[in-house]
Amino acid sequence: MFPGQGSQARGMGGILFDAFPELTAKADAVLGYSIKELCLEDPRRELGKTQFTQPALYVVNALSYYKRIQDTGETPDYLAGHSLGEFNALLAAECFDFETGLKLVKKRGELMSQATDGAMAAIVNATREQIEALLKEKGLDNVDIANHNTPLQTVISGPVADIAACQEIFQFDRVMYVPLNTSGAFHSRLMIPARQKFEAYLKKRKFAKPKIPVIANLTAQAYPNDAIVEYLSRQIHSTVRWSDTIHHLMALSDDMAFVEIGHGDVLTKMILKIKQIAANAAAEPAPAVRGAAAETAAPVSPPAASASATAPAADATVDARSVHNDRFARAEQKVADWNSRHPVGTGVKSLVAEYGHLVTRTPAMVLFGHRAAVYMEGFNGYFDLDELAAA
Repeated sequence: MFPGQGSQARGMGGILFDAFPELTAKADAVLGYSIKELCLEDPRRELGKTQFTQPALYVVNALSYYKRIQDTGETPDYLAGHSLGEFNALLAAECFDFETGLKLVKKRGELMSQATDGAMAAIVNATREQIEALLKEKGLDNVDIANHNTPLQTVISGPVADIAACQEIFQFDRVMYVPLNTSGAFHSRLMIPARQKFEAYLKKRKFAKPKIPVIANLTAQAYPNDAIVEYLSRQIHSTVRWSDTIHHLMALSDDMAFVEIGHGDVLTKMILKIKQIAANAAAEPAPAVRGAAAETAAPVSPPAASASATAPAADATVDARSVHNDRFARAEQKVADWNSRHPVGTGVKSLVAEYGHLVTRTPAMVLFGHRAAVYMEGFNGYFDLDELAAA
């Protein structure tokens, strides 16, 4: 599995650039700048900009894959990548070479960075069906499901005003709304102009059939032969069906092992959550027949939704049992401690970078089921509580 945008961090890649000097030089030639400098030092603070983020992640993912093959001699039985990471999956399946893939990703990043009229937010602890029902009820018809990451973590995407309007809607019980630091409304209808330009770019190139099955974000099924142009172009404005992808792979074998290749462990944590929710759902007794009103409020559809329907209660049970060990519980405790001592508007400083004087603009919150974070005035992205201190 290869991660996508959101996994980037200064320092990623480490010694890989020196371990693969020829590929690093090829990347520099394609991009027109030093990929090693961007990833390790980011002197111009460009790593968080889409047109730089996507090539950087592609190169780090690719070098990480080559290093693993070099070290283990093992090749995967299946491949998948989250959004941008799908290009690395297709590279590993030998649909194109390293330089061709980098040129595709460079073009994709440039096109997506130009679509600046939009926003994204993560909705945590609600099922996709619940989110879609609430969006429909509130008349927010221009908001799309961008990423269905786990049964209880979904990213929405759309016009700035509509995404902002979702903040009040998706903050009840344990449901949380988390604005994301993106330059546009990725994987939404607002990306259709970018999709059209990217499709025209893709059509000028030829691709080989995958030598290893690649599970597509678009369908959560293996890529058909000769579908790369259609699938990669449609992927830009379509939902990343990551939860369905993992359920599909889990269904292929009880012994399916997932290995994340690249920087960080975002996908690994998602899979742990997906497995946990599926296991809890399987252990739950068959639900009693509910009233018609309840069925209408939370519609479900088989098979993945059957796990989602019981997941919130099952999830809460697991958190309570393992409060001292579970990362979610620890993150919740950090958030509670922080909020008890630091009201919104507190002045803080970063312990890892020179951001100057920072001021919080939100209470602390748990992101992605494990990360204790808070947002600052003047910044779109979150700050990890572990990297902050009171000023």
